[in-house]
Amino acid sequence: MSTTVQRTPAPHVAPESRSAQVAAYTFATVRLLLAFEFLWAFFDKTFGWGKATPAEGAWISGGSPTTGFLSHVEGPFGSFFGGLAGNAVIDWLFMLGLLGIGAALALGIGMRIAAGAGALLMLLMWLASMPIAVNPFVDYHLVDAVLLVGLAAISAGDTLGLGARWARTSVVQRYPVLR
Repeated sequence: MSTTVQRTPAPHVAPESRSAQVAAYTFATVRLLLAFEFLWAFFDKTFGWGKATPAEGAWISGGSPTTGFLSHVEGPFGSFFGGLAGNAVIDWLFMLGLLGIGAALALGIGMRIAAGAGALLMLLMWLASMPIAVNPFVDYHLVDAVLLVGLAAISAGDTLGLGARWARTSVVQRYPVLR
């Protein structure tokens, strides 16, 4: 008694489809890396994990999350950004921005608002970085701003995220800006 196992051939995946899958997962990975960047900044500034923020400078220890960066701004926008350093309203807006943008990117939801807010934050930080020491124009703040807009435009939250499910909710159907 012999048993013959019949094998079903693997479905052929067109090269375009494989490329689209690779692109979708690549951009989902970029989204998750940016989420980590924003969330790390939030938690490091909140708890002072000793990377960019020492424990004594932590927000929960009475430190200001904006003072370290903004008080050292030089260049054409130094006086503007220096005047914002340590302002409680600016501290709260900055920290809520880091948390909200990071959470939205991690979950893949609210990508349009997260991209807009994140791009604005990155552009402001890019302006505060002027003059840039290693390149006359480009640094990672500018690259991140452009990436955020692109990730929202291609719905990068749909892959490895809750974006597709979020898009089907009635509130997002009614207010597509929440996509």
